[in-house]
Amino acid sequence: MIIIKSKQEIDIMREAGKVTGDVLRKLEDFVKPGISTWDIDRFVEEHIIGHKMTPSFKGLYGFPASACVSVNEEVVHGIPSKKRILKEGDIVSVDVGSTYKGYCSDAARTYPVGAISAVAAHLIEATRDSFFEGIKFCKVGNRLSDISHAIQMKAEGEGFSVIRDYVGHGVGRDMHEDPQIPNFGKPGRGPRLAEGMVFAIEPMIAEGHYDTEVLLNDWTVVTVDGKLSAHYENTVVVTDGEPELLTL
Repeated sequence: MIIIKSKQEIDIMREAGKVTGDVLRKLEDFVKPGISTWDIDRFVEEHIIGHKMTPSFKGLYGFPASACVSVNEEVVHGIPSKKRILKEGDIVSVDVGSTYKGYCSDAARTYPVGAISAVAAHLIEATRDSFFEGIKFCKVGNRLSDISHAIQMKAEGEGFSVIRDYVGHGVGRDMHEDPQIPNFGKPGRGPRLAEGMVFAIEPMIAEGHYDTEVLLNDWTVVTVDGKLSAHYENTVVVTDGEPELLTL
């Protein structure tokens, strides 16, 4: 069941979204060669707690950190580590959530670490652009899969593939609510969008094949072929007009 949020609930989620979006923006200057993925997690956690909110991911399903920090071929759910040092040419995806008064926000970005290859830069840009193609259809009366289809068409049109095994979702009191929102599929399917629906829309796009596997830590998802993956996500509200991005 898709939970419609009231104006008051969305007001609370808007506050959570501001903090999540702000920390992701500040990471643009923080991410550089020589820092660890643990440093990123500390930066995220201190920012969220400093705004008197709770890191949504810490302890969620047993996850041990406040941010998922995924490097290069890691798609999602990378566990921060003091031993994982970023180097020139890496790309790093950071997935973050803030909880305020019981309501969650969820967003992700992929950052270049110093100078990166043209392919890596194109992948990051195409992943972001596929998100914005998708939300063009995030309007009252459209079908859920209209978003999915637009994301897929943009990503594949840029020469990349769409991860199948992990999808976007509804968000609210719980981090993961109905519906699931694939980043691929035929248009014109699924429920019609209504005002007050709130989604975490999150293209995960691969340089090579879309097949994935989970590492022995039971968390980190990687591309099977070892090629790069990028992630871009925002918490999005369906309104009576254009969609509102709470985490941008």
